[in-house]
Amino acid sequence: MSEYHIPERAMKLYEDIQPNQLKYHQHRVAVTKEFTFDAAHHLYMYEGKCKSLHGHTYRLVITVSGYLDERGLCIDFGDLKEIYKLRVERPLDHHYLNEVLPPMNTTAENIVSWIWRELESELKKRDSKQQDWRLEELILYETPTSRASLKREWMTK
Repeated sequence: MSEYHIPERAMKLYEDIQPNQLKYHQHRVAVTKEFTFDAAHHLYMYEGKCKSLHGHTYRLVITVSGYLDERGLCIDFGDLKEIYKLRVERPLDHHYLNEVLPPMNTTAENIVSWIWRELESELKKRDSKQQDWRLEELILYETPTSRASLKREWMTK
């Protein structure tokens, strides 16, 4: 059984660690955050349950990579949440996807591609510290066991 150690005090910037030590390395790092939103849709030219109007609680897994800033952060999780809320949640959450998305069949495969464009555009606009933010992967779960994904290396067009 190991002994637990309780520090006597919290470490302090400028006393125990210097600002130039906060950025530990120069490597590209990926950061991943998950979100959920609820929406309704139906599929065209499809014979099965999904041709009827129905809803899902979608789960979106976003992976962004970049280089660290002077604090040792690639992208703040709060900033990633803000981007998600603006470009995905606001237009899609509790909406009828066939009505709010561009003309398309609202399959998970098409939706994840639309989300990619939205997020990538916003990341490029906000990368003010030149950390070379890149959307690396999106996974969109339509149900707990059914998902569509996109990866950067697949994006040839």
